[in-house]
Amino acid sequence: MKSPARRRLLTAYALSACGLARVPDVLAASSHNKAPGALVLKSLGDPFVATMIDGAKNYQRHFASQLDLATYGTQTDNDVAGQIRIVESCIDAKVSAIVIAPADSKALLAPVVKVIAAGIIVIAIDNPFAEAAQDAANVQILFVGPDSRRGARLVGAYFGARLKVGSEVGIIEGPVNDRNAQQRTLGFRQSMDAAGMKIAGTEAGDWSAASGKAIALQMLVEHPAIGGLLCANDNLVMGAIDAIRIAGKKGRVLVTGYNNIDAVQPMLQDGRLLATVEQFGARQAVFGVDVAVKALLEHRRQRGLSPFMETPVQVVGKRKGGKF
Repeated sequence: MKSPARRRLLTAYALSACGLARVPDVLAASSHNKAPGALVLKSLGDPFVATMIDGAKNYQRHFASQLDLATYGTQTDNDVAGQIRIVESCIDAKVSAIVIAPADSKALLAPVVKVIAAGIIVIAIDNPFAEAAQDAANVQILFVGPDSRRGARLVGAYFGARLKVGSEVGIIEGPVNDRNAQQRTLGFRQSMDAAGMKIAGTEAGDWSAASGKAIALQMLVEHPAIGGLLCANDNLVMGAIDAIRIAGKKGRVLVTGYNNIDAVQPMLQDGRLLATVEQFGARQAVFGVDVAVKALLEHRRQRGLSPFMETPVQVVGKRKGGKF
């Protein structure tokens, strides 16, 4: 049961998926008695982002008469400029808190520093802000989310156990400016070193199936002995699997992914995808919003928040109903 004080605070928030609209344009329609909050995500067309939105909606349903939170997204996962515009709009809108999945761990920090200076609480989910950049800016932004390196190590260990020692593998990364992508690559490398695999190539994509396909095709041509591909998300997986089909290597190259989106479930079941990582995006959104509400209730300042609240990861595959 929520306390009466917390219920009153929750009255400050409504859920509204509003795409690329500027924050003030939408929040102006809210009651003048409500202090607006914002959930700022990446591409609204990304299935993983959709799970976050679903989580926020489900959370809102429990407090339908009380919760008021506006949700925003960009056109692409790597639309840094779009996210910056949304964040800067939050200052004019005088929001009380922002829960954000930053598209760039460094570039989004400068506008976020501005909103923190304006008295707005900021919580990061999905992708943390770069620690060195936070230190340089003298800010601390709580990250509510999983340890991406650990998730990559887990799926990498499962993958490595199914290849012969010394096998060649390729890593298809996310964007080089994304801390999640960096951490997953480190986790993949650590697990491959531990398993005695040879990393034949590492190439950065843009989280899209198209980039996954192009990179995988190039790797399969340049390194024909590759026995497996480690992909930093499931969109990249879909492209890589298509590339394997085109190269005539179906069943001869193992593939792993990250995010456990609905689109890859048939690939898990028929063996085209060995395994992926579930990182519970819906829970991240819910926990992020809940932490922001608690911080406001307790009148805490940004510096008073802890730096990290870890959420779970789990390797997912076909066996035992799909979960290991």
